[in-house]
Amino acid sequence: MQAHRQQVRPSNELGDYLRSRRNAVTPEDAGIPVWGTRRVPGLRREELAHIAGISVNYYTRLEQGQSANASDAIIEALARALNLDEAERVHLYELARPTPAKRRRTARTETPNAGALALLAAMPTVPALLLGRRNDVLAWNPLGHALLAGHLPFGAPDEPASRPNQLRLLFLDAHTRELHRDWTDEAALAVASLRYVAGQYPDDRLLAELIGDLSLRSADFARLWAKHDVRLCSSGTKRLRHPQIGDLDLHYEALHLPDSNGQRLLTHTAAPGSAAADALQLLRR
Repeated sequence: MQAHRQQVRPSNELGDYLRSRRNAVTPEDAGIPVWGTRRVPGLRREELAHIAGISVNYYTRLEQGQSANASDAIIEALARALNLDEAERVHLYELARPTPAKRRRTARTETPNAGALALLAAMPTVPALLLGRRNDVLAWNPLGHALLAGHLPFGAPDEPASRPNQLRLLFLDAHTRELHRDWTDEAALAVASLRYVAGQYPDDRLLAELIGDLSLRSADFARLWAKHDVRLCSSGTKRLRHPQIGDLDLHYEALHLPDSNGQRLLTHTAAPGSAAADALQLLRR
């Protein structure tokens, strides 16, 4: 298991993240004239340091993991220079302001939020499921189960030791992979969202083990994880190809529950009168 942790939580995660974001900003994006051949895909260290208004030596120490607890001014300057969005900026703060190392506590089984369970039962016409912090499926309503995982037992979330996990299904389950018409985009978004969560909960042993296991078992996951992309996905469109009702486009919302330690309710809705709405009605029968 130790090998998993080394892969998931490298000793210089801030440096890895800064390098990945620096490589993603082209000189053209930064308004820097280019002459001749460049050996780096994005900005050089000295170029980023100049744009951010900090010394090259200090930035180099940050990237090499030799300086901790950067000031707000430094973090904000780097975020602006790297054109980070809000989720990426929050992630940068998490990495640049590490909390003191803690002993990993015994992992606790997540208990589904009681209010969310009641809400699931009260919305039979909306495919929905309750996800835990680590993307374990804590519960789903009948339509959510039929839409996303009809090949699994309905009671699968009731067994904490073997609950379905949305990430494991996406990367390791053939049915789920075929369900998404835009699997490549779906996978990239899922991994970027997972990295955001991992930054929020750096001491979660089970989360680290999940990432390590997926990195070993899925080359696609390992490749996407190495990109260090960060996204906080709360809404969007799922383009599905269901084996029973065919193609349908659904709007999803991830509703984060207050004081629930990362649990969220994931709902899927179709535009009224649309072909997708009719298809969902067929799935209910």
